[in-house]
Amino acid sequence: MACPYQCVFCNQEKISNTFIIPKPHEIAATIDSYLETIPNGREVNVAFFGGSFTGIPKEEMIAYLKVAHRYVLSGQIQGIRLSTKPDYITNEILDILEKYGVTAIELGAQSTNNKVLLKSGRGHKFDAIENAAQLINERNFELGLQMMLGLPYDSLELSLQTAKDIVRLGADSTRIYPTLVIEGTVLERMYHNGKYRVLSLEEAVQWSKEVYKIFMQTDIKILRVGLHPSEELELGKSLVAGPIHPSFKEMVLSALWADILEEKLKDTKKATVSVTKNQLNYAIGFKGSNRNYYKEKGIEVQFVADVNLSNFELDVCYH
Repeated sequence: MACPYQCVFCNQEKISNTFIIPKPHEIAATIDSYLETIPNGREVNVAFFGGSFTGIPKEEMIAYLKVAHRYVLSGQIQGIRLSTKPDYITNEILDILEKYGVTAIELGAQSTNNKVLLKSGRGHKFDAIENAAQLINERNFELGLQMMLGLPYDSLELSLQTAKDIVRLGADSTRIYPTLVIEGTVLERMYHNGKYRVLSLEEAVQWSKEVYKIFMQTDIKILRVGLHPSEELELGKSLVAGPIHPSFKEMVLSALWADILEEKLKDTKKATVSVTKNQLNYAIGFKGSNRNYYKEKGIEVQFVADVNLSNFELDVCYH
């Protein structure tokens, strides 16, 4: 909803796998059904995603928020998240969001390069992203800035600059999405006409890894890496081309760990590598890729979990 600018990459129905938009009076039943399945003590948020929420008619936006706000007031949920475009943020809008319990606003920044924004049909320039981020940061909202890799005219260098700008703009969270070619989009026509080259899966993993390195040096929470696959987003269905994989995040973090390990294991024949438990599989690598890499080089590496280590820390014992 509320997207008069049709971005070249967007077919929202296909991407979200949602073909019917629920009315405000219908969402209470959805919230109730999900709350029944969530154990007590969890932090729960209602999220209005899949469109530019603050761009829909004000009365309709308020009607949606009123329903969700009842659950905030009752203590059944702890916050409300929403996604929108940077040029749909004003102080008037933020006044409404504050009033009805919104806690987090995610902006589809996608890129901070003006030429990429223009060629992607975003309908605004970088200054709109800067202005929206500043307005949000002046209030007590969590700021999310989403980015896309491999848009028209994009490059690894420009994507790295976007990540650096996201840090500079004070984002609390981010999402990293490689660009996909979806059926029924302008990008599909560009792709078939040879005017757009999609990133390969390997390129998307490498770009995401380098972007991830910038964010991991900060307190920014990375909420997602890669678009979540759905039945619609399969080759031969709505997905025309692009780097999608059910284990995309694992592949990115495996590549990241490969770089970390390369520094530590270049002059050894046998070692035990200790990492925190939630990073163990990534250190071993997607389908054992990192362990197999060293095995093929004649280096025996054992990976073990250590609860005393934090993310991306490691302790190496050389034998």
